[in-house]
Amino acid sequence: MSKERVVVGLDIGTTKVVALVGNVSDGLIEIIGMGKAESNGLEKGVVVDIGRTIASIRKAVEEAENMADVTIDSVYVGIAGKHITSINNSGTVSINRPDRIITQDDVRRVVETAQAIQLPPESELIHIIPRQYIVDGQDGITDPVGMTGTRLEVDIHLVTGAITAVHNLVRCVEMLNIGINQIVLEPLASSMAVLSSAEKELGVILMDIGGGTTDISVFRGGDIWFSKVLPVAGEHITNDITVGLQTPIEEAELIKKQAGTALVDRISEDEKIEVATIGGDKKKTVSRKKLAKIIEPRVEELLDLGLQEVEDAGYRDLVPAGLVLTGGTSLLNGIAEFAAQRYEIPVRQGKIPRGIHGLRDIVESPIYATSIGLLRYTVETRDFSARRFAKRRSSLMSKLFSWFNRFFRG
Repeated sequence: MSKERVVVGLDIGTTKVVALVGNVSDGLIEIIGMGKAESNGLEKGVVVDIGRTIASIRKAVEEAENMADVTIDSVYVGIAGKHITSINNSGTVSINRPDRIITQDDVRRVVETAQAIQLPPESELIHIIPRQYIVDGQDGITDPVGMTGTRLEVDIHLVTGAITAVHNLVRCVEMLNIGINQIVLEPLASSMAVLSSAEKELGVILMDIGGGTTDISVFRGGDIWFSKVLPVAGEHITNDITVGLQTPIEEAELIKKQAGTALVDRISEDEKIEVATIGGDKKKTVSRKKLAKIIEPRVEELLDLGLQEVEDAGYRDLVPAGLVLTGGTSLLNGIAEFAAQRYEIPVRQGKIPRGIHGLRDIVESPIYATSIGLLRYTVETRDFSARRFAKRRSSLMSKLFSWFNRFFRG
C-alpha cells in the first residue's frame, strides 16, 4: 500500500509569504491547503523587522491550516537574499580495501573532504550538493556506491548564507512554535517546480525574478552548477514607474501588472492609461508607450546583470536549453520575448509540472514556483525523515486545535 504524507512548504519572500500544504502519495502531490499574506518585514530577502515578519508568516500558515484542516508542526523553508553565496569545490579519497568496493562511508568521506574549506566567520553552510562523482578518472557518475575503484573524487556545489540572516529567518518561524525540517535554497526549489529533467541534463539557466531579489541558477548534467542571488527585481521596476509617472507605489504596482510591457515597439502612441496622482484624488492620462519606456530599460538591466553573472562563471555557452523565467515578475507582458530577442537564445516561462493535483488551478502561476518546488523537494530528495510536517485534525476537534494554535502563536 502507498503511504501518504502531509508536507508543508513555506516561501518567505520580500513581497509575499506563501504556505502550501501537500498530500504526497506515490510521488504525486495533491495540494490541499494554501495560505498567502503580504510580506512586510523583509528587504531583498533579509529579515529587517522580526515582528512584522512573524505576523505575515502567522497569517499565511493559519490560512493554509484552515483550508487543509491540519495543524502545521514543521515546514521546509525557502531562503534567498543578497547574503547568499555559492562556490564549487572538489575532494578526493583513496579506496585501500582489498575488494576496492566503494561504500556509503567512502562517499561520506569524500564529501567531507570537499566541503572542508575556509568559510568567512559570518557565513554558514546551507547546502552541500554533489554534482558528480569520479571513479579512477571516469566522470559523470551520480552514485558510486557498489562500484570498484582505487580513487574516488567528487565535485560539489556549496551554498552559504550569512549566519545572522539565516538565524533571524529561523527565529521568525520557530517563534510560532513551528519546527524547520530543512532550509532550501529558493532557486533549487523553483527548479524542481518548473524545469524538466531534459533541460537540467542538457544545460539551462533558471532566472526566478521575484519582488526583492532575482535568483539565478545554472543546471548541467542534471545538477546545479552555479547559483547567485541579485538584489534587483520587480520592486525596482515599480519604483521606476512611481518616479517616472509621479504616482503612488501601490498604483505603480497595479499599472505594471495591468498595462506594463517590456516591448516598447509593440505599443502605439495612441494608447493611453489613467494614473492616480500623488497626494490627491485626481487621475491623469499618460501614454502607455511612456510607461513601456520606463519599464524596458530596467528589464534590460536586470536581465543583463543575470546573464553577465552566468557568463562570468563560464557557463554562458553551456546552456543549449536556454533560459527559463519564473517568479512573479516573469508575468510581465513581453519579458520572455524581449529576452529571446536580446540574447538570441530559447526563452520560456516556467510552468507548473505534471504530478501536481488538488488546487492546481489556484497555484499554477509562476508566483508559486518556489512554494511548489519546496513540496517537490521532499519527493525528489526522498527526505521523509521521522520529523512530522503536519497532523490532520479530527473533524470534531478542528476548532479546538485552531484555538490552541492561535493562542500559542500570539
